[in-house]
Amino acid sequence: MSPTEDLLARLVTEARQDMQRRRALITPDDLERAIFAHTPKDFVGALRRPGLAVIAEMKQRTPSMGVLAEDYRPGDLARAYTMGGAAAISVLTHMASFGGRPEHVVAARFATDLPILRKDFVTDPYEVGEARAAGADAILLIVAALDLERLGELVRVTQSRGLAALVEVHNEAEVETALAAGAKIIGVNNRDLRTFNVDLGLVERLRKAIPPDVLVVAESGIHTADDARRMREAGADAILVGESLMRAEDPAARIRELAAA
Repeated sequence: MSPTEDLLARLVTEARQDMQRRRALITPDDLERAIFAHTPKDFVGALRRPGLAVIAEMKQRTPSMGVLAEDYRPGDLARAYTMGGAAAISVLTHMASFGGRPEHVVAARFATDLPILRKDFVTDPYEVGEARAAGADAILLIVAALDLERLGELVRVTQSRGLAALVEVHNEAEVETALAAGAKIIGVNNRDLRTFNVDLGLVERLRKAIPPDVLVVAESGIHTADDARRMREAGADAILVGESLMRAEDPAARIRELAAA
């Protein structure tokens, strides 16, 4: 097993274990009531705005960078991101390695009317319903964590729940898998999980393999207006930015800077 598979397998295992814990705390009927209490917002439409859309991400820590926020307040971050003109918000809900939980989506939902992406290592249809119940409008699906059959199933479940699926890829083969599963939004992760090195050229290479009608989100390693401009010129419709915003003294100003690139 490669280092990438080691890390990914650990993150997926952690996510499954925490899902089982949460699942035991709510009845199916209560979950369904919470699901239908939230009317999903138009995540896809938010990314089709003129210019470069910014998906502003919040996370308390990461395996590679450690703690990003000692005083982590999702509601305050959601308000700042909204003031900065973000198109949508991404909330990490993976507990063990990122310090997240679905309750952080709930807190962000109370603080903003923007579409919210639940970002986690999702492998079970239960997590899709759980995302909508918390107030999310889209969910991340990672090709490297799923086989084609399960990915296709999760894309269909996501659509049936009224949510959007951001399908994340790292190479040409994964682009083919994402498209075969029916992905309408593809996220290109510039970070190599084996080395944690970032290659912004990945978006430039993979965009050619993605049909023009499929939205492309550039993820990871985007810190400056020059980085954002490079992603826009490579054909990205949106960028997903986390670390740069979590470390910024004024995240709203940073979002405006990136969106104007």
